Amino acid sequence: MTPSRIEDFSEIWCVDFEFHQPPGEIPQPICLVAHEIRSRRWVKLFRDEMADTAPYRLDENSLFIAFASSAEFSCHLALGWQLPKYTMDLFFEFRNLTNSVDRLNQKASLLSALAYFNISHSTAEKKDSMRALAMRGGPWTQEERDSLVEYCQSDVLPLPALLNKLASQLSPQAFSQALERGRYSKAVALMEDAGVPIDTETLDELRRKWVNIHLQLIAEVDQDFHVYEGIHFRYDLFKDWLDRRRSAWPRTHTGRLSVEEDTFRTMALTYPELNPLRELRATLASMKLESLSVGRDGRNRTSLKPFTSVTSRNQPSNSSFIFGPAVWLRYLIKPVIGNAVAYVDFEQQEFGIAAHLSGDEAMQEAYGAGDPYLEFAKQAGAVPPGATKKTHSAVRDQFKSCALAVMYGMTPKGLSIRIGRSENEAERLIEKHQQTYPKFWEWSDRVVAHMQLEGIYTTKAGWQVSRAPRGLNEHQKRSLRNFPMQATGADMLRLSCCLATEAGITICCPVHDAVLIEAPLARIGEQVSAMQAVMTEASREILDGFELRTEAKVFTDRFEDPRGRSTWKLVTGLLERCRPGEEQFELIGLLGYSDARV
Repeated sequence: MTPSRIEDFSEIWCVDFEFHQPPGEIPQPICLVAHEIRSRRWVKLFRDEMADTAPYRLDENSLFIAFASSAEFSCHLALGWQLPKYTMDLFFEFRNLTNSVDRLNQKASLLSALAYFNISHSTAEKKDSMRALAMRGGPWTQEERDSLVEYCQSDVLPLPALLNKLASQLSPQAFSQALERGRYSKAVALMEDAGVPIDTETLDELRRKWVNIHLQLIAEVDQDFHVYEGIHFRYDLFKDWLDRRRSAWPRTHTGRLSVEEDTFRTMALTYPELNPLRELRATLASMKLESLSVGRDGRNRTSLKPFTSVTSRNQPSNSSFIFGPAVWLRYLIKPVIGNAVAYVDFEQQEFGIAAHLSGDEAMQEAYGAGDPYLEFAKQAGAVPPGATKKTHSAVRDQFKSCALAVMYGMTPKGLSIRIGRSENEAERLIEKHQQTYPKFWEWSDRVVAHMQLEGIYTTKAGWQVSRAPRGLNEHQKRSLRNFPMQATGADMLRLSCCLATEAGITICCPVHDAVLIEAPLARIGEQVSAMQAVMTEASREILDGFELRTEAKVFTDRFEDPRGRSTWKLVTGLLERCRPGEEQFELIGLLGYSDARV
């Protein structure tokens, strides 16, 4: 049973490492400072003084305290040390305490947490100079060694006071939930340590020839759109393209066409012919191949940044994470010979969560049918009982768009643009959803009303969001309607990662509602089955017995994603056609990818 009080621990260790970590590599510990609160003991060690085991207790009677503890646990793994049984991560808890739907209190660095509680600490300038010294790498003079240890100690000194401020506000149940969040930090360290296997040979060639390839890529893709001049995306030309097609398109509050990546991603569902342009824009605007963090062992590693988003989902850097930039880049994921990777995800996770949380029996029945979007169309009388995805794909797609849109509080106007139909048709679709799933709508309205009255909403696992004292605007109300599904989904994936890593399954990384796992070819089948069993167990735990389905795709050669297949083929074709001497990597700065943005 998880402890429910801080008094349940005989020792409480506050720990901080200083380390050096080049992009894509595992950390190289430099020094360690640890302080046991009850006995007031201190441990101060430089790397050459560290033994094969941790200098503090890691059993069930000891509580490990740190701010963003996955960094400390990555150092444990690098040193071959065990991970502690129980952890409270003060970054996680401060994020949870200050999490707000208006995103005004999203800064959660150690300095901002200490300032929030008026706890004194060293200046930001001091931290920057010491970070630079650590990143420089050794060797260090004795004076520099002493300075690094002293700086490391300065980050440990305020942790007992910060722990007291945060823990004093936790009920027994909330305290246990905080330890569960700390449990995830260990899974994060293991996933970041594993990393994602990358085809470095192809990546290196792309990096050498990227300038030439990206110019040809624009020319190849734009011949079907004519919206670029040189490397520049032209707003007016894109508007002309839409006008020629008489295609509706979302607009900003100022009336301009919205050209954000999220808009292109959504609209590509309605207009699949947009996918090459969407991929091109994502490639040019958000991806610099040199930013992808790949270590010397060919693994993509970057901070997963758990609990950074409002809904508590991970938020790794789009530029350094292989799943962040354009979809075609995922084809660079390639297991080493003798291994395979598998992408295992929850099927229709948000729909299933909404069905359970709202208690809507018809919605639960639709999820249980296997294809909730087609079943929704059947329940609404839009297709005959014997309809299939093949016979009624267009109608199914409309009902799928509607089912997902209403969870975000999308208006009829927004849905009409998304499905490429009139606003009246979109409104009728939403009305069918309201008539088919009345309990869902009553529950969704209660979520907003509860937030307006109580000012806070909390998931079963204890992740909370608050509103500003002035109340909620319409945009925030729409976001809040989706918060229970997203935050509960995040709870579920975290538990899945904890159970899986504790069972010895190698997770390369989590991706929204999925994980990428790796195993030897001879064991990939059993590991996929084990991962799916773990995810099913997590869904039962989070949803009080309600099970979500999972699906898995195994890749023995390289990862594939149909959305990026055409661009991958085009890029690799251009790569093969590049002549020797066209490796103009030094011109990247002159071209300036940021100019491709509107």
